[in-house]
Order: sequence, then C-alpha cells, then structure tokens
Amino acid sequence: MSYNNNNSNSGGQSYNSSHHYNGRGGYSGGRGGYNGGGGYSRDRGGDRGGNRDRGGDRDNRGGDRDGNYGGDGNGHGNGHGGGGGDRNGNSSNQPYGQSLENQLASQERRTAHRRTVDHGNNMGRWYINRSIGLDDQAIGKIRPESSYLIDLLPSPAYANNHKHNMGIMDTQTKFVHLSSNKAKHSINTVKWTPEGRRLVVASHIGEFTVWNGMTFNFETIMQAHDSAILSLKYSHNDEWLLSGDQEGTIKYWQPNFNNVNILKGHTDGIRDIAFSPNDTKFLTCSDDSSIKIWNFNNGQEERTLSGHHWDVKTADWHPNLGLIVSGSKDNLIKLWDPRAPTCISTLHGFKHTITKARFQPNGTKRLLASVSRDRSCRIFDLRTMKDILVIRDHETDLSCVEWHPIHPSMLTTAAYDGSMNHYLLNSYISEGKSESNSNTSTSIEATHKIPYAHERAIHALEYHPLGHLLCSAGADRSARFWSRARPNDPMGFQDALYTNEKAGAWYYGVNNNINAVIEPTSQSKDSANNNHANQINGNAGFSVPGISGDFSIPGIGT
Repeated sequence: MSYNNNNSNSGGQSYNSSHHYNGRGGYSGGRGGYNGGGGYSRDRGGDRGGNRDRGGDRDNRGGDRDGNYGGDGNGHGNGHGGGGGDRNGNSSNQPYGQSLENQLASQERRTAHRRTVDHGNNMGRWYINRSIGLDDQAIGKIRPESSYLIDLLPSPAYANNHKHNMGIMDTQTKFVHLSSNKAKHSINTVKWTPEGRRLVVASHIGEFTVWNGMTFNFETIMQAHDSAILSLKYSHNDEWLLSGDQEGTIKYWQPNFNNVNILKGHTDGIRDIAFSPNDTKFLTCSDDSSIKIWNFNNGQEERTLSGHHWDVKTADWHPNLGLIVSGSKDNLIKLWDPRAPTCISTLHGFKHTITKARFQPNGTKRLLASVSRDRSCRIFDLRTMKDILVIRDHETDLSCVEWHPIHPSMLTTAAYDGSMNHYLLNSYISEGKSESNSNTSTSIEATHKIPYAHERAIHALEYHPLGHLLCSAGADRSARFWSRARPNDPMGFQDALYTNEKAGAWYYGVNNNINAVIEPTSQSKDSANNNHANQINGNAGFSVPGISGDFSIPGIGT
C-alpha cells in the first residue's frame, strides 16, 4: 500500500520501499524526519505551515508551529531548512533557502535594538524593603560592580538618605535614546504626562508628538496649533493641559488631547504658563511685556501685572504660596502678589536677559533658581530676597534650569552651546537654615558636566515625575533621554556626548544606533576641540569621569 506514489522521492523521504508519502512536495521540518530530512515525522510533518498533501503553504514555505521553515522540495534539509518545494518536488528559490548562519546574520541586521527603561523592578524592590521594616537610612551602599544593579532603588528611596549623599546616584548622566520626527523641526518645550508614561513634545510648527516613556518609541502626532508652540503646562490635578503659541493663543486640552477651549490671551508669543496651587487660576507671560492671571473655569482674564519694560521670557507660580515670579529681557526678576497689580520686590544681579526662573518644588520650597544670558545661574533665598549662590560654570549663555522633582538640592542647567550641567547644592545650603547672612554670595562648580549633550541650543529640560529620567530638547530638532548611570558601566562616559570624537556630525538614532551619522554639518573638529575646557579634571587617585572631586560615590574610595 502506498500514499500517492506518483513521485516517490519528490517531497518526503520514503519510509520503506512500499510506503510512500505524498510526492507533491515535502513536509516542513516539524520535529525532524526519520532520516534527517524535512519529510515524514511523528507529529505528521509540518503543522500550520504544510499538511499531508501540500509540502508547503501558498508561498511554498512549509513550517512548524514555531515558525521554522521546512526542508527543500527534495525532502532534504533539517528542521530549520529552507523554503518548501513546489508540487513537483522542485526546490523553490525563496530567500529562506539559505544557511542557518546567514538567516541568523540577516535577522541580527534587521533587529532594532531599543533600550527600555522600566522602573517597575526597582520600585517593587523598594516596596518590599519597606514592607519588611527597612527604612531609607538602612539602605546599603552601591558599589562599582555589575551585581549591584539589582540594588539600585528609585529616586524616592534616596530622598532622605543624606548620610551617603545619595543625590549623586540620581544624577542623569547616561545617554539612553534620541527621538526625532521624520520631518524634523526645532523643539521649544516638552512635558511628561502626570503618570510618566508618555512625553509630549511641542514643535516649532505647532505639532504635538507623543513618545513612549519607557521604550521611547513613537506613539502619535497631531497638529495642535497653527504657529510655533512655546509653552506647555499640566495642572496639579493632572486633568488638564494648557498650551500657548507664537500668536498669543491659549488652548485647553484634556488628557486624551481633546481640545475643549481656545482663548486669545496676548498680542505676542506666550513664553510661559503656570497654574495656581489649587488649579482655579493660571498665569501667562508674553513678549508683549505683560503677565496675565486667568480664571481657569470661565477663561476670563482677572488681572494684568505690568512692570516689566521688555519681553517677559519666564514666569512661575509658587507651589504653596500666593507668590509669582517673572523674568524679563530687561534683566530684572520681579516677585508679585497675584491679588495686587504691582510687584512686591525686584531682584537684581543679572546683566542680560532672564531666560528661565523656577521655584523649588519640594524641600523647604524657599529657593528660587534663575538663569540668564550673562552665563550665570543664581539661587535666591525668598526669605531675604538675596542671592546665596552664583553659578558661573558654563562658557556660553544659559537657556533653562530645572529642579529635580525628588531631591530638593539638585538642579540642572542647559546652555545655548548644547552643554548640560548637574549641581548638588546640599553642601552649600542647609535645609531649613539660611546661609545668606553674609554680603557675598558663594560660587560653585558642577557635580557633573555633559559638554556635548546637544548639537545646538537646548530649549527645554523636563524631569520624569519619579526623577529617574531627564528629557532635553532643543534647536537640533531632537529629544534626548538621560538616565542614571549603572554600577560598573565602563562605557558610560565614552560616547560622543562626552568626547565629541565624531565632531561635525548629527547623531540621529536609526534603530537606536546613537552613532549613526545622518547628515554632516559645517562644525569643524577644531572648533569642537576648543570646548574641551567644559570637561572637569579628576583628582589624583580614583575618580569617576564627569564627577567633580568635591563629591564621592558611596562604596568607592576617595
């Protein structure tokens, strides 16, 4: 007895001389044939890919349930063999009829390596530690060994651990990913969604682009405004998003990006937006030299704060107090009572345009950080209305400043040359105490410097709500994500963002390859080498690249 013995040897290998199986093309490689061929096997040859009377599927690609391709049309090959045969038992010329090594090499080339930053594991470990009675002070030291990676906890775990100066562990020094649209435009502002799952990027052509907050892949894009978007702000109750554009228009957005209200707020571009502590009011500042306070519910203007004599570039509302700060192109910082039309104090010291001013969001909330185009950052004490720290650590004008959401004494500054610096102020400021009794302010240096964080000016800095990620964006039309460095990461500070070895090139990530050179620029290597003064020299003995000698990492000798 035989089965379809038209072509006894054309599809599957014959079991014996009198029992032939289907000469219409061999079975797929299943779990392996009796004679090593891609033919008859105990689980009936190929399932899902091929069946008894068809050696391959419609594409002549027999396969098993694991997606492996069957043997060739002559019944030869192994369980991972090439393409299926045709009805006459001839081998097909499918691209899958190649060696296993070539298939694996091709698959490796096609694989898009994407770095995922998932905070779930260390959050779970922290909750377990707390559930068994380990407080934050009992957390051990992180040593420079790969095995200590599992001991790295989220930023809130180190917030009150002043004994080991754990703020260094939460310094965002490691480049993770670069995200940019196909149609690239300058980015003016970015905002994390309140739960931290996504990042909203606002471009110069009025688009919202949403990126995933863990895998950093593209999610959606929409046309939000008709002109450049200059400002974004989420409410404290996480239910609303406000945006302001170059034409002075304000838009209300729900969390699903449904636009529910449009206001004509100013005659010029809206540079900043801030909510009151209870979200019933919000403020806007504009290049028309005015600051306006609005009723959020009905969208009516309640008050105009006049006092600046030039463009108002930045404004912020204190997280707890009825206090507003504004910075202008007239080199002045003014403090306002939102109930009064005149300012209550004016802070001097800057010699150029104030580009950003931000209240301390946690801790004592008594500090004010501001940066200017005179290359300085000043920290003011709101109790004395004087600057207690002056930072002159950049070689060019400063564009933005941002406080860390967890550590009250950590802040980050960015400049127009694309550099980014991190500072820890707890060695200079005692929480709850004022050190501004002297008439002279203190000058400090950066804890960590990233001299080539961007190719052009940085326009926006935004920390993840949990503090483990930092996003920066700017005129180079890209959003870049930074995370905490891992223990024992020898290549952590050896990429072009620190060394600038590939000067004169844009590093737009293709398949997350950060060294992919897409388009050359006119920047020369000689001009880039002139900026090496941004890098700080390590002390004698053991040092970590990018970490100043004034600080030490717990577990590493000084």
